[in-house]
Amino acid sequence: MSVQGSIVIGGGAFAGLALALALRQGLGPEIPVIVADPALSTRPSRDPRATAIVAACRRLFEAIGAWDDVRSEAQPILDMVVTDSKLEDATRPVFLNFAGDVAPGEPFAHMVENRRLIDALTARAEAEGIDLRATTVASYDARAEGIDVTLGDGSVIAASLLVAADGARSKLRERAGIATHGWEYDQSGIVVTVGHERDHEGRAEEHFLPAGPFAILPLSGKRSSLVWTERRAEAARIVALSDEEFHAELEQRFGLHLGEVKALDKPRAFPLSYFVARSFIAERLALIGDAAHVIHPIAGQGLNMGLKDVAALAEVVVDAARLGMDIGGADVLERYQRWRRFDTMAMGVATNSLNFLFSNQSTLLRTVRDIGLGLVDRAPPLKNLFIRQAAGLTGEVPRLLKGEAL
Repeated sequence: MSVQGSIVIGGGAFAGLALALALRQGLGPEIPVIVADPALSTRPSRDPRATAIVAACRRLFEAIGAWDDVRSEAQPILDMVVTDSKLEDATRPVFLNFAGDVAPGEPFAHMVENRRLIDALTARAEAEGIDLRATTVASYDARAEGIDVTLGDGSVIAASLLVAADGARSKLRERAGIATHGWEYDQSGIVVTVGHERDHEGRAEEHFLPAGPFAILPLSGKRSSLVWTERRAEAARIVALSDEEFHAELEQRFGLHLGEVKALDKPRAFPLSYFVARSFIAERLALIGDAAHVIHPIAGQGLNMGLKDVAALAEVVVDAARLGMDIGGADVLERYQRWRRFDTMAMGVATNSLNFLFSNQSTLLRTVRDIGLGLVDRAPPLKNLFIRQAAGLTGEVPRLLKGEAL
């Protein structure tokens, strides 16, 4: 029987907090869980973005007790339409429509504002007695028997496992000497919340334009979150426009099908990139979320990929603890890596291919992709497979993503 030390999670955003809650649920209070992140001192969260939470990840939040705190503000996505056109086209014919539930009464995704979800996860972690430290992981010293983690406040924690959940520019990944493979896109995602006169009725829209996708994602009330892809220079120009000039650019792309539209916050541009860590693990260290991988937002799967990491790592750690194994041992971490790395690589290939196929001005490629979209739309079994894939319900699904407590 192995004597277990603490688990330290460096990073207190979605993935880090969700993992802390899942581990506390599965391990109980006997194994301390510490989350370290300077951002934990910022309450409430001011993140202006919103995220599509697919059905499998909603089940995870439900299983760890966090979903009830955001349920009233979560907007179900009841259907989705996909169009493909040029910016100047007068009409945007629908080539593909996704509608229906993944299970009776269960939509394939919900839209949730980031700040509400972060605040709910933080409050739930505090209620569960998880040790939240508003500081960094300054350094660590891994050895065969454990890992000594030094925090920015000078405290040292004798742990069995350190988890890097500190984002795309992960200092913990860098300190471990784990290289990444990937590249920068000449694209930025413009993010802004808009209000409109008419109700969206739970419909999401993805308009494929030559510069990249223009996604309209429904929020509660007569509001939508936009993820608007442009070339980097063009995105920088657009977000620097006056309110009146920005409104003209917005209206040209959004259209008038929901009546008058207006920006409710300041648009911001985020450079887009793709990378995957060459290893998701090192000695007594596991990478999750953006510390392990960043993908193009064209399929809306970035956060959901990170939550799949959470579900898989929590399951292998809890299973190991119940078997009396060392929860930070190489064999335990190898099981996590085998589970997640292939799926991550496959999703990276898929999003890169979609971006190449749809973010260009080639008439030939446009014809090919429109034929493909039309064929999928006319094949209900294939369409249902895509819906279940998008909802995170295919392949070897961890228990938490099935809604089962650990």
